[in-house]
Amino acid sequence: MELREKVEAALNKTRGFLQADGGDVQLINITEDGVVQVRLKGACGSCPMAMMTLKGGIERIVKQEVPEVKSVEAV
Repeated sequence: MELREKVEAALNKTRGFLQADGGDVQLINITEDGVVQVRLKGACGSCPMAMMTLKGGIERIVKQEVPEVKSVEAV
């Protein structure tokens, strides 16, 4: 499985929580140095807790599932 597919699979594990709150996450890019760039959509795009969700939830799960990933950033 290639890196992009692994990251998408990891993101899919977070989608249920995000969609329950009216949001979602979209994979934009994976840089050569292992930074996953995502866009938070829907309610997540304007939520004041979005950075906590990004770092504490999405990034934690993605890094756990895909060790090559160094960080997850919103773009």
